[in-house]
Parts: sequence; C-alpha cells; structure tokens
Amino acid sequence: MYYIIYPLLYLLSLLPWRLLYFIADGLYILAYYIIGYRKAEVMKNLAIAFPEKTEAARLRIAKDFYHNFIDTIIETIKLLSVSDQTLQKRFTCNIDLLNNLYNTGQNVQLQCGHFFNWEIINLNISRLSKFPFVGVYQPLTNPVMNKIMLNMRQRNGTILVPANKFKTHFRSYVKDRYALGLAADQNPPSALKAHWVPFFGRLTPFVVGPEKGAKLNNTIVVFAHFYKVKRGYYHTQFEIITQDPHAFEEGQLTKIYAQYVERAVRLKPANYLWSHRRWKFTYNELEHGHLRVQ
Repeated sequence: MYYIIYPLLYLLSLLPWRLLYFIADGLYILAYYIIGYRKAEVMKNLAIAFPEKTEAARLRIAKDFYHNFIDTIIETIKLLSVSDQTLQKRFTCNIDLLNNLYNTGQNVQLQCGHFFNWEIINLNISRLSKFPFVGVYQPLTNPVMNKIMLNMRQRNGTILVPANKFKTHFRSYVKDRYALGLAADQNPPSALKAHWVPFFGRLTPFVVGPEKGAKLNNTIVVFAHFYKVKRGYYHTQFEIITQDPHAFEEGQLTKIYAQYVERAVRLKPANYLWSHRRWKFTYNELEHGHLRVQ
C-alpha cells in the first residue's frame, strides 16, 4: 500500500503552490461550512479564551484558524518534494540565539505551543541548528502514513523519539548534545498528575514532564514562537526562558511557559490549534489543590 499512496501524494506535491492553495480553499469550505469539523469544540475554546470579544470576532478567528489548519495539511504534502532552497526562502528565524547557546555546554529544551506550521519549522530548525534537533512524536495508527511522515520529518536529520518510548529510551536515540523540541501544551494523561496553572483566566492542567526534564538534565529552556507571516511563509522567534531551571520552585517553570503560550496566542489568535481540546478537565480544589500553581 505504501508504494501506491506515497507516489500519489508525491505527484500531488509537485503541483505549484498557487494550485495547491486553490485546493486548500476548496477543502476549507468543505471542512468549515459542510462538515463543520470540530466546529463546536473550536467555538467553545474561543469563548473560554476570548470572552471579551464579540461573537463576530470569534467567528473571524475561527475561519482564519480553519484556513491555517487546511493550509498546514496541504503544505505538509508539499514538503514531500520541496527543496531546501525553497524552504530557506520561505522561512526566517533568529537562529543565532539558539546556536550561540551551543558553546555553553548545556543542552536546550525548546518549548512551543501547537502553532502553525510545525512541519515546516521542524525541517528548517533541523537544517539550521548547531544542535542535533530532537522531536517527540505520536506514531500514527495507519502504518503507511506513519512511514511517510517519519521519512519526511527526518529528511534534514531530525531525531524522532516515539512518545511512548521517550521516558525509557531517550538516551538510546540521543547520545550527547541536543535541542529537544516539545509542544508542551497538550492535555496530561491524568489531571491528578499535572501542574494546574492560570491559562486564559482559568486554572488549566499542563504536563509535568517538560519541567521535570529540564531540571533533571539542567537544560536551557527556550520558548519558540512560530507563525505565518503570509501564506506559505513562516517566522520563528526564540526567547530564552531560563538557563538555570533549578532556580524555580515546582510548577513555576510550567506557569511561565503557559504565560508565554498565552501571550503568543493573543498576538496571533488564528495561529493556534483550537480544535485541540485544551480545557478538557475542570479544576477541583479537593483533588488538585496540592498541584495548584498561582
């Protein structure tokens, strides 16, 4: 099946950008107006995040989000054949901030949110970084698509670690220096094993792993905000959160990270993955009081 699906996707990727975006516009109409893919969840999330905005303003964000979401799918297909020279023309970042940290001797933990387009960012950071770039991924249930995505994501040298093997097998994938990329805004498996921190005015559970890992490995924590400049063109802005993760009490680094994500989302509201169920859990003082970080 791989030798049927991959050639078809590769041929599709050879289409000009303009034609691919024409297809994306059609898929947007299908996803938003006809299927209504996760529209209720998107609008619920936007109402929680932006209660001060009018319904019309939230609808505008939602429509722009769906455009970005569909563009990401189409652009990911394009990445099967696009050259590094083309990627270079369509991407900018302050990579010197990251590369200048190499001589400190410390490794780096890059923390970001689910911003668009993470696939383009992966290929460019792995191409430009002095550090070997490491990403944690969730294997796809479809083995054919999983193989296609793995090959595409690894083409510039990204080291991919399956999420289910990260805790026990990380050092078998990474020997020495690394910059570890983490989209650390996903829901934790259990609300009881989380840091509950303010996020858009509501206590929200965040996974504890990134903060624990930063302290365990004494990594420099860097926030990566990436976003669309215009259609098909992206920028990444790196900011150092701390070079001494041990200087923070439990939960404080997670709280600061959540503040960085919220600030980035408020700057570019349609650039966030609103179809993700961000507020899945509700805070309960009796159950979660000991994990609350204010």
